[in-house]
Parts: sequence; C-alpha cells; structure tokens
Amino acid sequence: MTRATEPPRVILVAGTTRTAEIEGISAAGASRDALLHTPGADAELLTYGDVVRAPALPVSPTGCPTPALVTRAVRDLVGFDVTVVDGGLARPTGAPTVTVGARPGDDIREPDPVQTAPGAFTAARAFGRGLPDERIVVGETIPGGTTTAMAVRRALGESRIEPSSSLPENPIELKRRVVDEAFETAPLEPGQAAHTPERAVRSVGDPVLAVAAGLVAGALESGTEVMLGGGTQLLAVAALVRHAGVPRPATLATTRYLADDVSGLREAAAAFDLDVVVSDPGFDADGAGPLAAFADGVAKEGAAMGGALRLADEAGRLDDVTETTLGVLDRVRSSRDERAGRGGIDGRGDGDGRRGGPGGDGGGDRGP
Repeated sequence: MTRATEPPRVILVAGTTRTAEIEGISAAGASRDALLHTPGADAELLTYGDVVRAPALPVSPTGCPTPALVTRAVRDLVGFDVTVVDGGLARPTGAPTVTVGARPGDDIREPDPVQTAPGAFTAARAFGRGLPDERIVVGETIPGGTTTAMAVRRALGESRIEPSSSLPENPIELKRRVVDEAFETAPLEPGQAAHTPERAVRSVGDPVLAVAAGLVAGALESGTEVMLGGGTQLLAVAALVRHAGVPRPATLATTRYLADDVSGLREAAAAFDLDVVVSDPGFDADGAGPLAAFADGVAKEGAAMGGALRLADEAGRLDDVTETTLGVLDRVRSSRDERAGRGGIDGRGDGDGRRGGPGGDGGGDRGP
C-alpha cells in the first residue's frame, strides 16, 4: 500500500471511564446514559455513516455534533478503511470491533480504576505489530478522557501541558482537583510511573489510553507509519509509547481549534518526537451551520477528526469537508426521522440534541 494510491486505515479506540460522570467535567451528554452511549455511537458513525444500536446521534448540550461526523464525512470523500478497537465500551455498539480485553474504567479517584490496563496494553501491542498496513491513523473516543490523560502524564512525570476540553471554557481547576484527588488514593506519586506505562494507566488512567498506547507501540515497532489523530489525549498516548521504550517518530495531526487552544502544543509534542500538522476545515465561514460550534470552542477534537482532516488535505479535498459533513448530518437526521416514524427509535438527540457529546479531546471530554 502506498500513500499515493490508497489512504491509510483509520483506527478508532472507543471506551469509557466513570471519571466523565463528575459534574461539570465533560460536555459529552446531558445524562449519564447518553454519555455511556457516545463512544459506541461514534464507532457506528464511522462504520456505517449512521447510528445503528446507539439511541441517537452524539450532540453536545448546546447542539454541536460529534467530531465523528466530520471523520465520517472525510471517509466519504477519500475512502479510507475503518477499524474500531473496543477500549472499554460500557454499552454495546453495532460496529464490528477488535477485542483486546479492555473493560470500562472507574473514576480515577477510586483505587485501581483500570485493572485491565496491563493485559489490554499487551494485547493491543500484539495487534499493532500484526497490522499489514504501511500507514495508520489512530484516534480515540472517550468522554472524560482529557482529565485521565492529564493524570497519566503526571504519573509519568510528563506534565508539560494543560489538557484541552470539549467545553468553550475549560474547567481546568476542576480537572486539577480531580487529578490531585486521584493521586491521594493511587499507589504512586507523580513521576513514579516513569518507564512503566501500564502502571500509570492502571493507577490513574482510562482503558482507551492503555489500548491506544499498546496499539501505537506495536505498530511503530513493526515499521508502520503512525499518525495520531487528536490532541492532548494523544500526547498522553505518545508519552506512554516513549515510556514503553519505543523511540520511532510519529505525527500528531490536529485541528486549528485544538492547536489554538493549547499553549505549548508543538513544544510538548516535540518532546515525544512528534511532528505536528494542523488542519483548518473552515467551520468559521458562512454556511457552516451547526459546525460553527467547533470554531467557537466546542468539541475541538475527537474521534480522529484531526487525522481525518489531514487526509482530506493530502487528497486536496479539505475545502469539501464542510458541505460533505452537513450532508452526512442531514442524512443521519432524515434516517432517524424515518425510523422514528416506523417506530424504530424514539427520536431522542436530534439536531438540537441532547444525546452523547461530541466524542474525544477537545473533544476528549467529549473529553475533559
């Protein structure tokens, strides 16, 4: 496979952490149940272009659609393959998934929140080593994920950067307090998990970090070119990979909205030997409709959106992303309305919706 003839595979690691249930930390949904469905819904969107088993399209409380919608639109434009890895899903998804033994994560303020981290890391590493692809894009969807990523970076002694947020006003003080409380119950102090990535994730992380880091480590070890599609959560993945003793360079592909929001992003990425590429889909232009919320600071990243936009840019299709994304959104809404009319679904979570939040990093809480 070559870059000139075929786009790389996009691998989405989808999972959950009960850290996301902390009041005010995530824009991933208006209810606990909605939040738990968000990762599975994102996986379905990337796979089918619609939600299948999830109750509705993930939408933030203010109406911003999930970044997975953008990633799916780019798939329609450039035709990449998608693989979903179960990184601790708390609700079933209709998307086919690769299983590596991850289970949903507990609140990081509780002891031993990610008991499956060591085994999931090892299994994901083996999966990554076995991939036949020359190039892959790795993304995540986990509400609450930027807070757990912050804790993991601190456990590794890599606290160079503050986390981003899916919220326009980042609740950074709340995140710091949660991370501080996590270390009060954790069996380690900040920095004590250096060179032991599985311990860092098990003690204060989330299952998606364990799976994504293992996957990336294995892929790099086998010579696969890796693009990390996301923001500060993927920086934590890179930190875990380096602390696992894997030095091969990689790329961090993110959105302008995330890059503008996170001070010192390039410097932090450089410390992990990551080349940063930033894409601007132009969602602040007239005609962007609900996508303008991304430019306003809601759900700045997530569900491999930054990586997908980079693929669109490489294919010369970046200017087509807005129109195509709006088309996917209209298609999903029409499908939902049609199924609701047949009694297939109850119509929850429409365009003004209250379903799950946008899924990932800036995302990341949709995520914190």
